[in-house]
Amino acid sequence: MIYLDNAATSFPKPESVYQALDRFARSDLANPGRAGHKMALAAERALDDCRHLLNQLFHGKEPERFVFTLNCTDALNMAFKGVLRDGDHVITSNLEHNSVSRPLRAMELAGRISLTRIRADGGGTVSPGDVRAAITPKTRLIALTHASNVLGTVQPVAEVGRIARTADLLFLVDAAQTAGVVPLDVQEANIDLLAFPGHKSLLGPTGTGALYVGPRARVGAWREGGTGGDSSSETQPREFPYFLEGGTPNVLGVAGLSAGVRFVQEQGLDNIRRHEVDLTERLWRKLEELDGFEVFGHRDPARRVGTLSFRSEALPAAEIGGILDQAFDVAVRPGLHCAPYIHRALGTFPDGTVRVSPGPFSTETDIDHLVNALAEILS
Repeated sequence: MIYLDNAATSFPKPESVYQALDRFARSDLANPGRAGHKMALAAERALDDCRHLLNQLFHGKEPERFVFTLNCTDALNMAFKGVLRDGDHVITSNLEHNSVSRPLRAMELAGRISLTRIRADGGGTVSPGDVRAAITPKTRLIALTHASNVLGTVQPVAEVGRIARTADLLFLVDAAQTAGVVPLDVQEANIDLLAFPGHKSLLGPTGTGALYVGPRARVGAWREGGTGGDSSSETQPREFPYFLEGGTPNVLGVAGLSAGVRFVQEQGLDNIRRHEVDLTERLWRKLEELDGFEVFGHRDPARRVGTLSFRSEALPAAEIGGILDQAFDVAVRPGLHCAPYIHRALGTFPDGTVRVSPGPFSTETDIDHLVNALAEILS
């Protein structure tokens, strides 16, 4: 199988990730505890080590502010339902994944918040000026994706962050498509809440993710229960990260995530991104030679990550994806990509597009095989 669906989940993982998972599962897979036996202490160290790696990667205020979650969706729900109050106004965009759009829309329909959805331009970029113009006296939060999972367009989060801080608003960034490929400094970009998965470009296993909670954000407890340490308090201990980490965390997954983060740091984020974007550029050029395909998003590679969406005049996206899978052993992602608002804006709703997202281990040969398969399908 030629796997080109890394925007959903990266595959394969680095060999070091598989080795870390096997080693940890065989030797240290106990319930993490700060005052327990040796295996429990080893499990706690695995969590702490990963927090330090993430703090270095994103330049956070302190490691304890990285709260482990089930995935990016879990982190986003934790943020939205932990900081928003009745009557608040939220600004977001039409680029967002349903992990942002659905919880905010549900809160809007319930009458709890009001919501403004900024429209991206034709290439898929949100204007900071439009964000500034949407601020009202009731605005509490700006929530924006760092890069579109449909178009791959990287958003001007640093500019939006300055606007949010000047207006004394909270700024949340969904880094699902950029964590591991685009350098990001949460303090420099004035990001109060950063949500990201571990299983995409950070190259960890599924079931991992985190929420960075900056000092300005006051997040209510998302789940309450055991914390492996303070058992005397009648309510959730206020100490981070335990305040937001009730219950046993996915310590095995976190051990694998640490190995993925180390691999990313060794290879270099810029190098990985350049490799992936170069492959999508190769695909774009070859699609132009084939004719019959419409490609969406900015052509400027400096404004994108390695994700490319296209449609055919001859066949719907789902049919192309199915044929690629069954007849050519190529894995891509057809459809709406959990982002219906941007597909409506592009005019690709309800069929969607074919999304191709190479990873760090993808090759030019993979792209050429895909192009040859597309040419055969159309012929």
